[in-house]
Amino acid sequence: MTDIGHDAAATDIARQLSEAVRAVFVTEQVTTGSVGAQIIRLEGQLLADPEQAYRHIEASFRHLGYTPVLREAQGRVQIMAVPLISAQPSRDSAAILLFALTVVSMLFAGALPQAPDLAWLLKHPFAGLPFAAALLGILLAHELGHYFMARRLGLATSLPYFIPMPLSLFGTMGAVIRMHAPLRNRKHLLAVGAAGPLAGLLVALPVLIFGLMRSSVQPIPTQAGVIIEGNSLLYAALKFLVFGQILPRHGYDVFLHPTAFAAWAGLLLTGLNLTPAGQLDGGHIAYALFGRKARLLSRLAVVISLGLGLIYSGWFLFAALLLLLGQRSAEPLDDATTLTARQKMFAACMLVLFALLFTPVPMSTL
Repeated sequence: MTDIGHDAAATDIARQLSEAVRAVFVTEQVTTGSVGAQIIRLEGQLLADPEQAYRHIEASFRHLGYTPVLREAQGRVQIMAVPLISAQPSRDSAAILLFALTVVSMLFAGALPQAPDLAWLLKHPFAGLPFAAALLGILLAHELGHYFMARRLGLATSLPYFIPMPLSLFGTMGAVIRMHAPLRNRKHLLAVGAAGPLAGLLVALPVLIFGLMRSSVQPIPTQAGVIIEGNSLLYAALKFLVFGQILPRHGYDVFLHPTAFAAWAGLLLTGLNLTPAGQLDGGHIAYALFGRKARLLSRLAVVISLGLGLIYSGWFLFAALLLLLGQRSAEPLDDATTLTARQKMFAACMLVLFALLFTPVPMSTL
């Protein structure tokens, strides 16, 4: 074992850390240094399954005031001891206020297509309720899927923060949940990342079928200003299931009831969120499956979005959003624990789901 560093206190702590993990880890080299805060690196080999070893290391480090970060590269394992990471409380009052504002915003967005003027909107404040209730139910199910899965795994997380956008087509930009500490391993990253989209789809699919049954197939108008929603493979299949034909076809298309339009929007947003890039749910799932190689998918998603922007300008905005959110997925504390074969299959199925929900041209106007 080689000590590099001149801080006697750090060297002593490094020795204690090495002793604390000797049951599950053979320390071959110790590096002490300071990058903003004192970080101690232990390099060597694990003596146990990575997931079991991490539990032991985490408990041992906690008593010494540190959190372990486990990485594996070129057949060697590195444990970085960083100052103890503790969960930070969130402001639930802010989440509740934003949710209330989003309800109002979505009621406004749902009623706007029916309103001849502002006075009509004031007289009919709940005209947008079918749309708002359906879309909000889908988005709320999505966020609560993340929330309850995180809680089930013992992870500290905030309530969902909804983002109101009253002048947008949907009345919201969705919602975000803040994790108060990094996830433990790739298994947790997959579970939390996939729980939201799946919970949202459990609501969106029956709502969409119900809404389509209340919609009608009519000739596509020739006048300007008509908005036509785009088709994903899953959406087209559900229209075929309800109407027995592929739509649009021969100048006919389905004219959506507000509930169906809300559910279609829910599918669209779920598909965008499953894009295997950066901080999106799809990015977390891709990282859980491929590790750091998933960064290539993030870069590819930006390039493809820019290319698609040539046929639908909204993709330019999406590419900018991917760059703004960052190209790197959230890395877990224990990156040495990999998925089981069944979990890898599940993650691959989630990527297939993304393909089924992908909508090349989300909207077009006549």
